[in-house]
Amino acid sequence: VQLVESGGGLVQSGGSLRLSCAASGFSLDYYAIGWFRQAPGKLREGVSCISSKDGSTYYAESVKGRFTISRDNAKNTVYLQMNSLKPEDTAKYYCAADPRNEPLVVQNMCVHLTMEYWGEGMLVTVSS
Repeated sequence: VQLVESGGGLVQSGGSLRLSCAASGFSLDYYAIGWFRQAPGKLREGVSCISSKDGSTYYAESVKGRFTISRDNAKNTVYLQMNSLKPEDTAKYYCAADPRNEPLVVQNMCVHLTMEYWGEGMLVTVSS
């Protein structure tokens, strides 16, 4: 059972990146998926998450309107399209899978507590 992230790297402010989270060893069809990030010296933050039940999506206020989460069950992959990137988006990004079909969301924030499988994470660096 594995989640593998890809697509991170260095980008200039205002640029775009698309992160991918591919699952192996299990099907994402019935898992809620979340993207989380952690910057140095800061707490882990829920960026976005998506339900497997009805495709409902949730976003942190800081990324709303700039990031889009989507899933392709046929490819067993979830994506995070990040546009208009800002230096404050710099962090290590992780994807995670929740065996419940709905993510845990508190005050519109995706919470990591019920996420069962995690990727190793990858760096996203946005230069000013």
